[in-house]
Amino acid sequence: MVSFFARHFIKDYQNTESPAVRQAYGILCGSVGIALNVLLFLGKLFAGLLSGSIAITADAFNNLSDAGSSFITLIGFQMAGQKPDPEHPFGHGRIEYLSGLFVSAAVLIMAFELVKTSVEKILHPESVESSPLILAILAASILVKLYMAYYNKILGKKLNSAAMSATATDSFSDMLSTFVVFAVTLASPYTDFNLDGWCGVAVGLFIFYAGISAMKETVDPLLGQPPTKELVSQVQEIVKAHASVIGVHDLLVHDYGPGKLIISLHAEVPANADFIAVHDEIDNIERELQNTLNCTATIHMDPVVTDDPVANQLKDTVEMFLKELSPDLKMHDFRTVAGPTHTNVLFDVVVPYSCTLSFRQVEEALSKKIQKLPGKYYPIISIDPDYGTR
Repeated sequence: MVSFFARHFIKDYQNTESPAVRQAYGILCGSVGIALNVLLFLGKLFAGLLSGSIAITADAFNNLSDAGSSFITLIGFQMAGQKPDPEHPFGHGRIEYLSGLFVSAAVLIMAFELVKTSVEKILHPESVESSPLILAILAASILVKLYMAYYNKILGKKLNSAAMSATATDSFSDMLSTFVVFAVTLASPYTDFNLDGWCGVAVGLFIFYAGISAMKETVDPLLGQPPTKELVSQVQEIVKAHASVIGVHDLLVHDYGPGKLIISLHAEVPANADFIAVHDEIDNIERELQNTLNCTATIHMDPVVTDDPVANQLKDTVEMFLKELSPDLKMHDFRTVAGPTHTNVLFDVVVPYSCTLSFRQVEEALSKKIQKLPGKYYPIISIDPDYGTR
């Protein structure tokens, strides 16, 4: 159904990198979610009142909260698609993350209310009625929620949308909880044990766990997280494909919402190259990154001496020292400056957070090793944290 509407009502619907297309998908999925969840609420409310089941009634109001969550998602995509303004020069893309956060908060509130109501049902049990009509309503609800989880997960990956991924998680947890309610409703006439209340508690705890997981997916990009391995590989592939570039480092990605990335990096170029020509090529690489990844890109050129055999040999020695300390350490911007009494050895070391050595320990250990080399070398080491990938 969503694919049908997308093909007929979203112009250039396959271009999911386009902010306008993303916004259209968000509005479409939000509208479909509102409609389906309202229908499920009405059906389950009728079944809950007919059966006297607190679990079914609670599940119905869970769907009503889902309709509100879909409305928040719809508004979030609508606001995230606004153009930048003087107060928000980087755009409004992070509103999409906030909408996902609100959806997760709504899930947690509903989980708490469900557990509270279910505990009251355990303390004051009531009989539960079952009928083919009630079971049919619950079975239809399971299928609808499974479909909603499916299309939200597919589009969440396609659009890289935290809000849709949170909605998919919510829909899948709803499907499982409704399945449990279905099983309890089916079994209740054949047992005297108060399955209804305990089922409500179990469903509430499961929904609470799903809400926490979904909240983490939306909080992480708000706090700041490393870029994906796929994005880093794509950036490096584009930059290194140009003949003037011999290395890439200090890649930083700032996320201001899906489709609103700011990328900066350092590109190593030969020190003896024609800098006017290289600068022109760097400009072309920036434009290529912008056009390919729909981002803003800034590249800093780092000249690297490649034709000095003494410096190259010293560089190989320092790299060997790095591997002896930790195989995860990396080096860039290596250069030497000779003077009348000693030679300065300057380079940057990238230290991942997983390294067991502190920044200071890495610097001190390397300095001692370099100072023991013949030639009166004085190391000047800059430590860079490795922000990694996810």
